[in-house]
Amino acid sequence: MPDHLSTTRFPVNVDAALREAGWQPGRWDIKIAEQWADALRAHVSPGGHRHSVFPAAVEAWAEFGGLQVTAPGTGRQIAPATLRFDPLAGLHLARTLADLGRALDTEIAPLGEEGEHQAVLAIDLEGRVYGLDHTGDWFLGHDIDAALATLITGAQPTRLATGQTTDSPTP
Repeated sequence: MPDHLSTTRFPVNVDAALREAGWQPGRWDIKIAEQWADALRAHVSPGGHRHSVFPAAVEAWAEFGGLQVTAPGTGRQIAPATLRFDPLAGLHLARTLADLGRALDTEIAPLGEEGEHQAVLAIDLEGRVYGLDHTGDWFLGHDIDAALATLITGAQPTRLATGQTTDSPTP
């Protein structure tokens, strides 16, 4: 198939931002993902909380780990921030992530951060992605691809409401 007819996994502007950051189809660094998994498993908060580590998180770390993605442009509804894929950005949030996981009836693992410590990105057992910041908890997408599109294009994420399930997030 000629290049001009090929399709990408992501919208064009998202694909371009990811490639600019060093991502390419087939990128897979399981070694760094396993190092992060070991570091997260070994960490115990002062209150005795531990991080969850599961396949969806490890897969996201292997594919996107270490990337720093800068969104082009101003964003559709909100200004997009730089994304940094490093789950150790959430190392000291084991209790916070466990609390969110309990509220959503799932397990949550750190994924990275948005901006300069503005928000922590997290992923659940099913691969759904969330952002946690000082204003609340946000649903970013049903999978990493949808979340990247939300974050990089500056689409307005959905605020998680108390007692809400992850099947149909509503503000």
